[in-house]
This record gives sequence, C-alpha cells and structure tokens, in this order.
Amino acid sequence: MGTPDTNRIDRDIRTTKRKLEAARKREMWALNGRERRAILSAVASGSAKVVRHKSTSGPDAKGEQTWESAAIRLQAEVGALEIERAEAVKRAAADKAAKKAKKSSGWW
Repeated sequence: MGTPDTNRIDRDIRTTKRKLEAARKREMWALNGRERRAILSAVASGSAKVVRHKSTSGPDAKGEQTWESAAIRLQAEVGALEIERAEAVKRAAADKAAKKAKKSSGWW
C-alpha cells in the first residue's frame, strides 16, 4: 500500500478552517441553521428593543454567545478531522509494515 488516501479529509479540514476564520470575522455563511436562526433572532430582538428605547444587552449577549459557540464547534470539528487523518496515516503505515513483514518472511 502506498501513501494513505487523505484527500477527502484534507479537503474537509481546509473547508472547516475557512469556516472557522469566517466565524471569527462574523460571516453568516460559516454558521449552521440553528446558529443562523439564533443570530437573526438576537438581531430582531435587539432591533425591537432599540425602537422602544430599551437596553439591548440581552440580545447582544445572546448573539455574542452564539458566535463564540460556533467558533468552538468549528475548532472541535477541525481537531476531530485532524485526529481522523492521523489515524488514517497510522492505519496505512501499519498495513504497509504488515505487508512488508509478510513479504520478508518468504520461503528463505
């Protein structure tokens, strides 16, 4: 067996890292549906409070907490994908070593 096929995992890692950077820059495309709804709910609630001349600290905190949780979720996804990649490389190395050991124990 040659090098391990980690193209899919590498692509997923790159995509998730781009999403993480986008979430840190407060870009909506990086969020999942639940997080988008929470942000839009906080914005709508904050807008209603501004119109009524009330404090927006609650909706602001909710929005901030949602952005932070999205960044934490994406960071965890990156970590899990990197572990998965390392395991794939480890499996490939073990398979290669087993194949080499089997080949070297020929009839000699």
